[in-house]
Amino acid sequence: MTQVEDDIVTEFPLTIYINEEEFATMVCTPAHLEEMVIGFLASEGVIRFQREIKNFKIDEEQGFAYIEIEGKINTQRDFSKRFIGSCCGKSRQFYFQNDVQTTKTSTSKTTITADQCIKLMDMMQATSHVFKGTGGVHNAAICTGDEMIVGRADIGRHNALDKLYGHCLLNQISVRDKVLVFSGRISSEVMTKAAKIGVGIVLSKSAPTDLAIDLAHDLNITAVGFIRGGSFNVYSHPERIHQ
Repeated sequence: MTQVEDDIVTEFPLTIYINEEEFATMVCTPAHLEEMVIGFLASEGVIRFQREIKNFKIDEEQGFAYIEIEGKINTQRDFSKRFIGSCCGKSRQFYFQNDVQTTKTSTSKTTITADQCIKLMDMMQATSHVFKGTGGVHNAAICTGDEMIVGRADIGRHNALDKLYGHCLLNQISVRDKVLVFSGRISSEVMTKAAKIGVGIVLSKSAPTDLAIDLAHDLNITAVGFIRGGSFNVYSHPERIHQ
């Protein structure tokens, strides 16, 4: 038996208070916490713009985030309540009630080439230093067709996406013409998050689920999976991918 030192990813609980009332606890990787909280609040429909936040403070030592926003929020609202209903007037269904109010159908006109799909995935993977060191995080990036604008990592795939969303809100980056590149499986949760962010193309090195593909069709999002070794599969709206 040989003893060696190994890098281990940090798991960190962060409890969010809004207007002095407890709202949610997130288990995350303790980096880019302000971005994550702002992206999460926007994703949940609590805020639409960063300017709606009057005060923001994070106590990393104790694991608390204190946010004061304009107006009131119903902290008793059940954000995880099951919802059965149509998606964008069509046949598909969301799992959760709040997603109906915050998920947007993409209006993106952006197109990219097959080579760009592969290069963007390689670019994100090459900059995923936390994953290389620990193997314990999900990676995600917001890109143009030619370059990566920002990349984030977290133990939770939804947290990584919230960090991207928060970064774009804080820096007033328009995402309608951007591409979301993701390291993991495209679940319905990931597809819903992508729609909330507002991108029209989602690239992944892994597979989508059946519900994710259904949502992608209905939300006008191009879903590309299994980007590996110079090939990939396009599951929805292939008109955005060309030679």
